[in-house]
Amino acid sequence: MTKNLYRICLVGIFLISLALRFWGLDRFNTLVFDEVYYAKYGNDYLTHTQFFDAHPPLGKYMIAIGIWLSSHFPFWQESVNGLTGSLRSPWSYRWMNALSGSFIPLIIANIAYQLSYRHSFAVIAGLFTALDGIFIVESRYALINIYIVVFGLLGQFLFLLALSQRQKTRLLYLGLAGVAFGASCATKWNGVFFLVGIYAIWGFAWIYELIIHKHEFAKIITNLFEFSINNSSHQEEPHISPLLPIQKLTQINIGQCILFLGIIPLSVYSIIWIPHLQINTQFGFIAVHEQIFAFHKELSGNSPTVHPYCAAWYKWPLLTRPMAYYYQTAHRITDPLPVFGPPLPANAGGVVYDVHALGNPFLWWFGAVAILLLLLMLLAPIVIPILKQRRLLLPENISVETWVPLYLVLNYFVNLLPWVRVTRCVFIYHYMTGVVFAFLAIAWFVNQCLHSYHRSLRVVGVTISFIIIAAFVFWLPIYLGLPISSEGYRMRMWFNSWI
Repeated sequence: MTKNLYRICLVGIFLISLALRFWGLDRFNTLVFDEVYYAKYGNDYLTHTQFFDAHPPLGKYMIAIGIWLSSHFPFWQESVNGLTGSLRSPWSYRWMNALSGSFIPLIIANIAYQLSYRHSFAVIAGLFTALDGIFIVESRYALINIYIVVFGLLGQFLFLLALSQRQKTRLLYLGLAGVAFGASCATKWNGVFFLVGIYAIWGFAWIYELIIHKHEFAKIITNLFEFSINNSSHQEEPHISPLLPIQKLTQINIGQCILFLGIIPLSVYSIIWIPHLQINTQFGFIAVHEQIFAFHKELSGNSPTVHPYCAAWYKWPLLTRPMAYYYQTAHRITDPLPVFGPPLPANAGGVVYDVHALGNPFLWWFGAVAILLLLLMLLAPIVIPILKQRRLLLPENISVETWVPLYLVLNYFVNLLPWVRVTRCVFIYHYMTGVVFAFLAIAWFVNQCLHSYHRSLRVVGVTISFIIIAAFVFWLPIYLGLPISSEGYRMRMWFNSWI
């Protein structure tokens, strides 16, 4: 694939993402799902109304900025409501999310490219991400989960980009990565998992270096603990290195890691709180964190008795309990959109308007399988020699075919496993930070198949891609809240647990 074709593909993916998020954005002139909190909180910032929320403020700032900017636009004002506390159009509190969410497939594609320098892998990863349902739904309403992913992935992309740069340019990108990681944490605390994923892959690289070159122990430790931020821990060649960014992790020393991936994210996180605390004066910086922690601690129990859509972590990859964000019925498609009041009685409405936070089922299922396959692929070369020869055999150099799966698997489980010990009610959208790495995993697998010399593997790659695209088209009406018949709705609810 040429560079020009690659750019055209990325532009096409971005335009598809924009269209899916902006088309019919004001269809429901009401507050959908948690818009009852976040759209109102965004408006509260503009009216200087005090409130308490159990999450850091950045996501609400973004919604507030969107509302403020839209008040200066002479369009998008056809329908308004007063549900946020002021007369606002649905576009005003949704468009910033729609725009921000449209960039996620592009960021994913660029991460894929930085990991491998393979255009086809990047395009497939971006396309698959653009065809997922839960990211479309979360982007079309005034919710905040989209910003965790946008800033967290942006931080990872900037970190990888920094590895491909020299000296001062590298430090600039590392600093920007730290800012992005701080912004992700300042949306919700679980944004820190994106940063922990970088710590994990960086730590692995240094430990592996120490194990393989243990005879150079003193030199490696010196490089690791070299606190200079002006020089890399390894002297770089005057020409561009043929190594991929992911293979240069040990060029980041602990001093740079502490500054750019520790102090800067923490500082950005703290600074972001300042406008919130100036308006909400009831609690100071420490006290508000104590209040937030207490709030989440009190949300004990992860069962339908607490909330009908509670879904434990092990249900997320299987997609056994998605969420209905909006559900209304009407007698006919020509009837006004039902936005207020309860749905019609069962079997009374011939037309269903449903917005379901349902991931593209086959993309999620294939992604989970791909993660497991990559994990087995990583473990097999280690476990087999141990079982057969009773010894640990490690290659001196790790190839890109190992680094990419390692990066994806580490980040996936770093974003999933912390939820194992969480006893409060959690929901499918908490998996958004982890499932993006499953998208990358299935894209990596499909790309490998499509470039295989074996015709059967190429057929597998094409078949998986076709199924994912077909599934997206099939479930698209419940991502966009399009009117469908009762039979069409039931046909898309494959399992009772989806309803």
